[in-house]
Amino acid sequence: MSYQKLSRDQIAERVAQDIPDGAYVNLGIGLPTKISNYLPADKDVFLHSENGLLAFGPPPAKGEEDPELINAGKEYVTMLTGGSFFHHGDSFAMMRGGHLDIAVLGAFQVAANGDLANWHTGAADAIPAVGGAMDLAVGAKKVFITTDHNTKQGEPKIVETLSYPATGLKCVDRIYTDLCVIDVTAEGLKVIEKVDGLSFDELQALTGAKLIDATDP
Repeated sequence: MSYQKLSRDQIAERVAQDIPDGAYVNLGIGLPTKISNYLPADKDVFLHSENGLLAFGPPPAKGEEDPELINAGKEYVTMLTGGSFFHHGDSFAMMRGGHLDIAVLGAFQVAANGDLANWHTGAADAIPAVGGAMDLAVGAKKVFITTDHNTKQGEPKIVETLSYPATGLKCVDRIYTDLCVIDVTAEGLKVIEKVDGLSFDELQALTGAKLIDATDP
């Protein structure tokens, strides 16, 4: 059967659907920052950035960029009414104190038990850049992961056990890939959605950990 992978924007749009009204959310660097473009106007979602922003909005129109208003990925943002900015230390206190409802992060690997590796591949020439990832992984009430299902070399990113240095242990709640949505549960990795045309057996063959088919019949 033939199937079409989701684009990065489609993944971001899908995640936005699962962010509830009134949530305090940190969007990690890379793909997660795109989610701000798809949050419905009728939802009050308070976006947090570890460099010290709360209640920021989507990117500004071209020519209206403010060099003092950037997110942790050094991308221009706008501020919503009632938004605020503050010291880096205060921002990390929010992260570590359990004040964020959801953190959306990227990943190099996610293990079957919810362990996350997203800061270092362990390669000798790689530059470690953990940033606030560890604080977010253990401090947020829920952790959502956005990632390609496989690497450019075709290796699975969802594995039985991590082979890269861990960011957080048993911290991932849900995984959004370009092929499916997976819930990390005590029973195992439950596939709750997959792209049209992709069979469960095909998805399992592309995954390095055992999956459970929990899609609607």
